[in-house]
Amino acid sequence: MAEMEAVRPAVDVPDAWRKTEVARDPQRLHPMDFLEALFTNLLEIHGDRGFGDDPAMYCALASYEEQPVMVICNRKGRTTKDRMKYRFGSPEPEGYRKALRCMKLAEKFGRPVITFLDLAGAYPGLGAEERGQGEAIAKNLIEMAGLRVPTIAVITGEGGSGGALALAVADRVLILENAIYSVISPEGCASIMWKDAGKRQQAAEALKYTAADVKRLGCVDEVISESEPSIAENRNPVLEQVNAALRRHLQDLQGREVAALLEVRYAKFRNIAQFYTAAQ
Repeated sequence: MAEMEAVRPAVDVPDAWRKTEVARDPQRLHPMDFLEALFTNLLEIHGDRGFGDDPAMYCALASYEEQPVMVICNRKGRTTKDRMKYRFGSPEPEGYRKALRCMKLAEKFGRPVITFLDLAGAYPGLGAEERGQGEAIAKNLIEMAGLRVPTIAVITGEGGSGGALALAVADRVLILENAIYSVISPEGCASIMWKDAGKRQQAAEALKYTAADVKRLGCVDEVISESEPSIAENRNPVLEQVNAALRRHLQDLQGREVAALLEVRYAKFRNIAQFYTAAQ
């Protein structure tokens, strides 16, 4: 019996689940790490001018290689205290309304909008729902689609559900190689499809949410290589790759007329993941 156990093959872990674990690594670089490393003259903007200020959503006027921009990201926190404060990176409706206020401010002054996101989804608490979480996300989707300035979104870890999409209706959507981008978490999908969250690995494969998958489906514009997973010890190579991608896409977008930007942006999101079946 012992010999039989010794030759039994190890359980195969699906690649999608391996990517999920890397994307969720607590040591992975957070969106704020990228902002602090790549941008200067950060001047934070607070409040949604309606209810309050959500600390889980960070918005700031900034400079990118001496060019004025608006940067927006979700905060996650490293310590237990900060993780609780930022609800593990999940914004409330005030956060999305603050983000939208800042996007419109950027539009008024002709500043490109650059967002970074790593969140499993918007905060699902009762208070958030009572204050219009769904409406706030929907408003962001509509308004981002029509912003008259260049927009770039970077998915650095986990991009989940409408909470992530509310920051990612952009001219260019970039994703790190070990990040994921999905309509639902694998645990949530497994709970719905099989009534068993334990089948999360199976759900991860079915969702097709790895960087390679979403690039193939046309949901993102570029996969940014990670020679090593983006954690503190390997930060410089990853930062250089992200910086190079930002520079390249921003330069390209700024050479376009506003009408052309809006037309291409609309067409891209209108046709994401379209499937056609020929009549028999």
